[in-house]
Amino acid sequence: MLDFPPWKRAWLWFVTLFFAVASLPSLVSVSGGAWPSFLPNPQVHLGLDLAGGSHILLEADAREVAKQRLESMEESVRGALRNAEPRVRIGDFSSAGGRLSFLVEDIGQVDAAREAILPLTTGAGMTGQRDWRIEVVDGQRFILTPSQAGIDKAVTDAMDSATEVVRKRIDALGTREPTIIRQGATRIVVQVPGLQDPQQLKDLLGQTAKLEFKLVDTTALPSDVAQGVAPPGSEIVPYADALPGQPTHIAVKRLGGIKGDNLTNAQQGFSQQGNQPVVNITFNQQGGSRFAKLTTENVNRPFAIILDGKVLSAPNINEPILGGSAQISGNFTVESATQLAISLRSGALPVDLKVIEERTVGPDLGADSIVKGAIAMLVGSVALMTFIILSYGRFGIYACWALFLNVLMIIGVMGIAGTTLTLPGIAGFVLTIGAAVDANVLINERIREERKRGRRVVQSVELGYKEASRAIFDANITNVIAAVLMFLFGSGPVRGFAVVLMIGIVTSVFTAVTMTRMWIATWLRKARPTDLNL
Repeated sequence: MLDFPPWKRAWLWFVTLFFAVASLPSLVSVSGGAWPSFLPNPQVHLGLDLAGGSHILLEADAREVAKQRLESMEESVRGALRNAEPRVRIGDFSSAGGRLSFLVEDIGQVDAAREAILPLTTGAGMTGQRDWRIEVVDGQRFILTPSQAGIDKAVTDAMDSATEVVRKRIDALGTREPTIIRQGATRIVVQVPGLQDPQQLKDLLGQTAKLEFKLVDTTALPSDVAQGVAPPGSEIVPYADALPGQPTHIAVKRLGGIKGDNLTNAQQGFSQQGNQPVVNITFNQQGGSRFAKLTTENVNRPFAIILDGKVLSAPNINEPILGGSAQISGNFTVESATQLAISLRSGALPVDLKVIEERTVGPDLGADSIVKGAIAMLVGSVALMTFIILSYGRFGIYACWALFLNVLMIIGVMGIAGTTLTLPGIAGFVLTIGAAVDANVLINERIREERKRGRRVVQSVELGYKEASRAIFDANITNVIAAVLMFLFGSGPVRGFAVVLMIGIVTSVFTAVTMTRMWIATWLRKARPTDLNL
């Protein structure tokens, strides 16, 4: 066990020095110095509690989810009955009161209508209920009522999707290690370290990015539109930025059209006319085909580009648009067009999210915590080193060197991995240092016991490392398992603690067991002592 060939020593020193050098950019940055820009700069990122940042609490409106489900179900029911063989003709369609109601014109097609719409309903989780209840009253009137279990499942699914969309949008900002977690049934907590402007975050997350292309209802009278009265099958939609003297609202076909679900890309660009900021979008094959069909069948008719329920523009279709790409124009600035492009690339939020709480966390508290943590670590390390050196002499000096290199290696690994250090992470840092000291104490005590039993120096060291290493590995394996579980099931600061703990356990075992054994083996080979000062 004490045999270390040259290649093995070279490899161990290379690994140690590599990560120790990688810690320098982080140490220089924390001390306020400047790291040369031409050198690699792997740094440990500080979390919200250490570096400051923005905290926002978002809340979804569950009633909006129910409304969207109702509209989606209406379109699905109409499509299923229209495509049935033979076609089921219906009338007196109503979506009032949060439920759908329609009359089958031919009473002989009631069973066919039920068979056509039954596949549109599904089970609501483990409740045994279906998401929609279908009833037939008066012989030929269908009533579809959403079940509470179905609404609850829809809200849960919408919040899961919204959390993922929020994560994609924040990642697109280039921020590191944001905390995005669900809180309760309809809330999402967002914490972004280093972002001192919560308004930028609000602008990005407050946009649903629900993009629609709908045909303008040219039969609507301007006087009716001005009074908010839409023809049957149409709806009134306001302009996002109405110019003085121009209509503030427009009537569009309520169903049909194209949604932005089939976008594959969105980029900020500039228009060829006027060089104004615009957003260039590209559809996938399915979306491109539908867009081409819509524009081909409605040449010389206007269609509205609607974002989050407001009309950006209503251009005329002069010719079919067959390339699967389009351009969204409006009164954009470069920043707003870029934010819209990010939102569209990330996908539309399935539900509106409102900011109900926001605050900016300053870095002063974090800086104070870093200073106090560094002082506590310095004082504790000096006390530990003094104790170890007085207790174990030369072996204590080796342990101190291992402890010093362990600290550098933890910082280096975290910097290369791009992990974030939070206040709980500092606790994990100190905990691993204690574990490293404990490992050296265990090894030295085992060596001391072997000497007291009368074994020779080399044999005592070999047996001491062998027996102690077994106990050290067993103890640290349980710690790693606990850290992995915290990382998988925890969030935010808990995961930060788990990451530091896992890295620290690996590096402390490496330095406290492997490196000290190599140094002691080298010393024994050169000095050939007859006794140990333990």
